[in-house]
Amino acid sequence: MADNLNTRAIVYDMLMSIEKENTPSHILLSQTLMKYQYLDKRDRAFISRLFRGTLEYEIFLDGVIRQFSSVRLNKIKPPIKIILRMSVYQILKMDHIPDAAACDEAVKLARKRGLKNLSGFVNGVLRNISRNKDNIRYPDADREPAACLSMRYSMPEWLASMWLQEYGFETTAKMGQAMLDDQKTSVRVRNPQNTENVKEALAAEGLQTEPGCILPEALHISGYDYLGNVDAFADGQIVVQDESAMLAAAAAGIAGGETIIDVCAAPGGKSMHMADLLHESGHVSARDLTEAKVIRIRENLLRTGLTNVSAEVKDALEFYPEDEAKADIVMADLPCSGLGVMGRKADIKRSVTPEKIAALAALQREILTVVQRYVKPGGVLIYSTCTVSKAENEENMHWFSEHFPFHLESMDAYVPAVVHSEQTKDGWIQILPGQYQSDGFFIARFRRSQDGGMKC
Repeated sequence: MADNLNTRAIVYDMLMSIEKENTPSHILLSQTLMKYQYLDKRDRAFISRLFRGTLEYEIFLDGVIRQFSSVRLNKIKPPIKIILRMSVYQILKMDHIPDAAACDEAVKLARKRGLKNLSGFVNGVLRNISRNKDNIRYPDADREPAACLSMRYSMPEWLASMWLQEYGFETTAKMGQAMLDDQKTSVRVRNPQNTENVKEALAAEGLQTEPGCILPEALHISGYDYLGNVDAFADGQIVVQDESAMLAAAAAGIAGGETIIDVCAAPGGKSMHMADLLHESGHVSARDLTEAKVIRIRENLLRTGLTNVSAEVKDALEFYPEDEAKADIVMADLPCSGLGVMGRKADIKRSVTPEKIAALAALQREILTVVQRYVKPGGVLIYSTCTVSKAENEENMHWFSEHFPFHLESMDAYVPAVVHSEQTKDGWIQILPGQYQSDGFFIARFRRSQDGGMKC
């Protein structure tokens, strides 16, 4: 590595940005890698892994620091806490980095950032941890199951408690591990008939591909440095989309010629998928709340060359009378807690709370109350989220069918047999993190009654 101190300093500054400004981690990482394109691939990989790893394992790392620090964690200044976290991650999770190097570089970084008087404390804590790697203690799984899961899988204890109640210890542990595993980059080949040619083109650029687990047009790709430089992405042959999210468009059962409204569309993955399934027929109205979000949709449309999609700023909470009963399909992929994608967006662990989940569940009901009016009699509404929370998913699904003239309809005729279950037969599916090597995702398929009347 050309300059270990500089790459660590870059990661430190990124983590401080999150600490001070709550900058979304995935956006910050993308911006940083773009800024430092001149670094060699190994340096950029180091920045990415250390940044992501420190965020992903933050709760675990704090638990370790508590055990070996003479100062209580809440008394340690944020800059020192960040240096300790990123250094403990190197000591415990990056085997190719010597412990001594991690300690020495941490001390140098503390001094470089004007914390010279605390560099001895940093050195002492890190060398104590290095000597006691085999003596790290975890809460007892029988007496404190939530605390045990929280530290082992670096998830908030309240979340471990919620998932324990909803899914049990074993499933919660599997979800926790899945979110710490390396996250695959999943892409959708826009023309499934062209999949083999796309694979050959990617291989010619040095990328490795594996088939997806659910859909034939899905690929898992690796071996790239910057996706924007990959020809198949730049010319719109592939789009980044998790397989679980691809199922939402599949579940809509698009036959061709439909009028579709996607009410919370940014960055446009599902809108583009549905437009591809329309095969240049019909139309997708892709909407979102702000101009910035709509610009992202338009950028993706420009790259893919799709002409049967329009992108516009529209508030999903505002009713637009001109759209009443005009849509064959409404895609309602709604704002949610994002618990299903924590493996990709680790800062969700520090931002989501039970209170926010309750507020988001209420917001979803408000949006559904409005957008269901756009569905034609006999039309379809797809309700989806990228979370694993019964309050936001199953409970809202049942609430919706109880309050509006819609019924759940089996999605087995539309989604691949590999995901068929009692759930899909009943019209919904909850994919858990790691299942099908995918993110956590929820989908429910509703059919509006032919008379379109409102329930009392």
